[in-house]
Amino acid sequence: MDTLKYKGLYGKVLGLDKKTLITYEGSTVGELKKDFKESVNDYIAHCKEYGLPLHKSYSGTFNIRLTPRLHAKIAEKSYEMGLSLNAFIKETLQKAVLLD
Repeated sequence: MDTLKYKGLYGKVLGLDKKTLITYEGSTVGELKKDFKESVNDYIAHCKEYGLPLHKSYSGTFNIRLTPRLHAKIAEKSYEMGLSLNAFIKETLQKAVLLD
């Protein structure tokens, strides 16, 4: 089943702190989508009312620790392929999880 997306939040809402849970339900896909959107709106309203930070899933940026040797090998390979280090890693990770 496809992941639901609304206002930057997705299906089973990932990336929320351990105390936060957004639930939704329905007997049809239409009901699920409607209740999901209402639940996200309730969460956003709750955060605004109480001055809480709005937690959204994944910024698209993360740090990774490597050994200097591995870092050098990745840099060499990306250079050979005519890619920046970032582009090489992104392409490699996309292939690893079968994304376009």
